[in-house]
Amino acid sequence: MISINMDKAREIHKDKIRAARQPLLQQKDIEFMRAVESADAVRQTQVAAEKQSLRDATKNPNITSASTPEELKESWDTELLGESPYT
Repeated sequence: MISINMDKAREIHKDKIRAARQPLLQQKDIEFMRAVESADAVRQTQVAAEKQSLRDATKNPNITSASTPEELKESWDTELLGESPYT
């Protein structure tokens, strides 16, 4: 019987999240700088919150509680990160 090391699987999953969020964070940096240039404090606050959500993506409690690879795959937040790499 094949045994899955879920600790290692969680780390691989988090690495995939980090890879997916990198270009999204770069885009948010651009949006933030545009808001700074136009002195749009409201948009700056919005973008800062969006960036924090991206940073927090690896802290999703569903990742920690996943006991199978399938549950881990289901923890992918498509609204935040886009299409799952598992499809």
